[in-house]
Formats: sequence, C-alpha cells, structure tokens
Amino acid sequence: MTGTAVNPLLRAAYLARDRGRKVTLMIPWLAKPDQSKVFPNNTTFETPEQQEEYVRDWVKKRTGFDSDFKVTFYPGRYAPEKCSILPVGDPTQYVPDHEADVAILEEPEHLNWYHHGRRWTDKFNHVVGVVHTNYLDYARREEGGDTKEFLLKHINNWVCRIHCHKVVKLSDAVQPLPKQTTEFVHGVAENFLDVGKKKSEPAPEGGKRFARGAYFIGKVVWAKGYTELLDLMTKHCRAHGDVAMDCYGTGEDLEAVRTEAATRHLSLRFHGAKDHLDTSMHEYQVFINPSTSDVVATTTAEALAMGKWVICADHPSNRFFSQFKNCLIFKTPEEFSQHVEHALAHEPHPMGPEDRQNLTWEAATERFLDVTELTAKDLKHSAVDNILYTAHRTLTGVEPMRALVGAGANTRDNPQRITDYEPAASDVGGLFDDRRRAVKAHGLTAGAAAASGSQPTRAAMRAKARA
Repeated sequence: MTGTAVNPLLRAAYLARDRGRKVTLMIPWLAKPDQSKVFPNNTTFETPEQQEEYVRDWVKKRTGFDSDFKVTFYPGRYAPEKCSILPVGDPTQYVPDHEADVAILEEPEHLNWYHHGRRWTDKFNHVVGVVHTNYLDYARREEGGDTKEFLLKHINNWVCRIHCHKVVKLSDAVQPLPKQTTEFVHGVAENFLDVGKKKSEPAPEGGKRFARGAYFIGKVVWAKGYTELLDLMTKHCRAHGDVAMDCYGTGEDLEAVRTEAATRHLSLRFHGAKDHLDTSMHEYQVFINPSTSDVVATTTAEALAMGKWVICADHPSNRFFSQFKNCLIFKTPEEFSQHVEHALAHEPHPMGPEDRQNLTWEAATERFLDVTELTAKDLKHSAVDNILYTAHRTLTGVEPMRALVGAGANTRDNPQRITDYEPAASDVGGLFDDRRRAVKAHGLTAGAAAASGSQPTRAAMRAKARA
C-alpha cells in the first residue's frame, strides 16, 4: 500500500489506543474493475466486510496490537488519469450526526475537488486536513503544466479554506494553504524500528551487518522520483562506473521507465511490488530516493528506521530527515555521487534511542495532537467562506460542468448502496486531464476514448481517516 493509505490507517490505530477516544476509519470502496487496477498481486474483495478483515489483519501485523477502531466505507472510484481514488457522492452521509465530532481529512484538497455534499465544518465540530501530496508538482510536469498548476493551486486553496478549520502540511514542499501549520505528523510502525535495532547489533566477526547494496521502492511513475533517479544514475555511471540497483514497485510508467533505463545502459533491476518490511529488504544497506515531488516520503522514514543509509535531495520534503546521521543530503549530481560511493563503502551508524523515539507513531501522534488544537478564532466562519462554499457547491452540482472538469459520470449523488456504483469505461478524464493514462488503463483505443466524451479514474489505496 502507498503512504497515503498506510499513514491514515496507522494514525487511526494509534489514536484509538487511547480508550477514551472513539475512532472511525473511513475507507473508499471500489468496484471490482477498479480494484484490479489499484490493488497489487491481483488482490480483490467481494464485500466491504472482506476488505475490512484484510485491513485489520494488516494493521495488526504492522503494529503488533489489535486496533479498536470502527471501519466505515464510502463509495469511491479510481481515476487513472489522476492516479487517484475519488469519492462518489457525499462521504459525510456515512457518519451519523451524533458521532460527528472531529474529522481528520487525509488529503483534504483531493477529497473535496468535486465534493457536492455537506460542508465538513458544518457536519463536524473540529475539522483538520492533513496534506500528503504535492499535486502542483505533478500538474506542472504534464502537458500544459503551467496552466494546470495555476488552476489547481487556486482550487486547492478554495476547498481547504471552506472545508477545514486547520490544515497540517507534512512539509513546506507543498503550496501555502489557508489555516496552515507545518509539522511532520507521521511515524513508523514498530516492526521497522525492530529491524533497525537488530541491524544495529555488531555482525559476527569478519561479517557485515548488511549483505546487499542500493535500492529504491515506490510507485513507478515518472513524477515519483524516477525522472531524477535515471538522470542522476546516468551522470554517476559516466563519472564513476556502473552501479547495480534494485527497484521495487508497480505503476503506470513501469514499462517506459524500464525501457529508458535499458536505453541508458543503467543496471537497474525491476522486481515488481514488494512490502518494504519483507525480510529480503532488510539486507539492503543504502536507500536512494531522489524524488522532489513528495511532501514527505514514507519509505524514507521506514528506511531510516531500519538502520539504512538514506540518500535524498536537499528539499523541504526531507527537512525532518536531515536531523538523522544516516541521512545523506545532496544538492548537486556530484554530491549525489559522493554519497553513493561513501554509503556503499561504509556501514550506517547504529541508531540511538532519541532517533528511534522521533520516528515512532507515539511521538507522531503527540505532535499531531499538539498542532491541531483550535482557538476560538479558528472556529469562526467568515462571510467570504460561506460565499465560497455556496459557489463551489453550485458549480459541482452542474453535471455538464462535472464532466468537463473530470469528476466522472454519475458521481455527484450517493448510490443507494455503497456497492452499487460501477465505473464507466468511457470515463477518461476532463478538459485538463492526461486522458492517455485512462485510455491505457481501460484498454480503449484513442478513437473510442475521444468518442466517449470524458471523465476520470485512478490509483493508490487512500484511506480517509475520521477520528
């Protein structure tokens, strides 16, 4: 699962450890055709109950404890042209009014782009948005990127302003937003720290603590670091010779990345998706993550917790990690090469107790509770906010407008049952979307897609937590 699925799930689990809190985790339910596009290893679920069982089993293995939270599903759809799961209808309808106290909107901008339902701050007493993804970076990399970035920046501001009392940015890699504060409020599951603790122990005489070299793990799309990785590795290999590296993950751009790496004669080996906690991953000494599109990379935190070297760019998304001895920050391709050479030749520093504590979910939960406190001023609605909400709700209620901007067919209103929604293969995005991704995902021809009109579909199991 991606960081935007894992972290809300773990946040719910750790918030629920305090028995004084009643926590509900809201998860999008996808129809079978969308599940097959999103979930790895041909994993699909027949019912929401079956998926809930899988989620609970996964989080117990990750944390080591039973999670006392309630699970509620809302209908969603995968929009491949946006690489995102979007809500269908109004998710607030699946929360009884008497339970609606505090809402944590994981990715509030993404969750509300097309939201035509009740205003979150009207439904809940305290609404906090947690921004995970640098959507502006993705937008600017596409054709017509400047225009897309400009529009998306203002839409994100708009929906965060009207639906949140406070917005928490994981780093300043993302745009300025109304009501914002910046704090890294994610942690690492105890299992990763256990690996790091074991790897800090001295190796048998004459042996090494790590048996393998460098790797990268993440979704295989150009915008998630593969553009930078191939460019940096190309320059490194020209200057210092070939370096073998293993890459783990699946994604829309896998074949294109694999082909480009082969064209450049890079020794990148692609292995498909694998859990970062798999025992085979423990032996890698160096994690290379040159991405500058992340807000904060979950995999970087996990690699540090496992006691590895981490090589990453001098970028706001990596500011939290720069405090750790095993984090090697580069500003230039030359510095990148120096760090690669050093990290492959020297073992990482054993991690101390203070560093371990800073990476825990317990510490992250305390940081989260501290920064999400509200004042009386935070709770006030301005007349401008009310006007902006009315305007957004009016526009998102017009079906031709929804089709034009890529909301998808029949997604404005809630289906009778959450399992009733079925995506249309003709939904390939709106005016500003990269429809080629959707066409490829649906197996359509370009002509069929053009004739069908438009609308979106997309990826990454993004659990939306409501606490």
